[in-house]
Amino acid sequence: MQSQRISINAKDGGQFGAYLSLPPTGKGPGILLIQEIFGVNQHIREVADQYASDGFVVLAPDVFWRQEPGLDIGYDDAGFKKGFGLMQGMDFPKAVEDLCAAAEALKARDEVEGKVASLGYCMGGMLSYLVGTTPGAVDASVCYYGGGIHTALDRAPQAKVPMLMHFAEKDGFIPMDAVAQIKAAFESNRGVEIHTYPNVDHGFNCWGRPMYQQKAAALARGRSLEFLSRTISA
Repeated sequence: MQSQRISINAKDGGQFGAYLSLPPTGKGPGILLIQEIFGVNQHIREVADQYASDGFVVLAPDVFWRQEPGLDIGYDDAGFKKGFGLMQGMDFPKAVEDLCAAAEALKARDEVEGKVASLGYCMGGMLSYLVGTTPGAVDASVCYYGGGIHTALDRAPQAKVPMLMHFAEKDGFIPMDAVAQIKAAFESNRGVEIHTYPNVDHGFNCWGRPMYQQKAAALARGRSLEFLSRTISA
């Protein structure tokens, strides 16, 4: 993959970094890839390259740049403690504003042909939901085990673009009653697809974590690729 670090202008001044990965053809639909609490670390960069290999132009912005630019930490206890603390102290409306600026920058790139979707994991799954329910921000949204979505269902009527959600049935952070609330909120919205995965925990897509589960990860990824090809590919 062709990859590089770029800078994006924030709407209120300043700049933040992002990892850009281009497909082998150099052009394709866009994916705004939204990090977990561990920063734009090696795993997120590898996920960006993975989707780039499928033909997408992938941009992974630094969500924590206002607190600690360039964060890149691992999945040990110290990394989790640090990342969780940063998430707790993050200004979510500002983060959504930054992600919308990143989506605009992605749409403006010459390499992008077709539409742009947001796709996020964990904290990024919640942020992908918030971006997807922001009018005009993206054309589709994918949310992997987005913690807190059930607390923001007042935004459900703003879900005007196609949306795909993945949840783990044994998630230690997102109880199934929260998922049931989400399903109920979107029951009448045919543009929103929600899948649950039995016998797997939060973070099942991340091969750098003990809860990685290959079968569920492959199934969710296949569904995500089918969804993206249907909703944003030219």
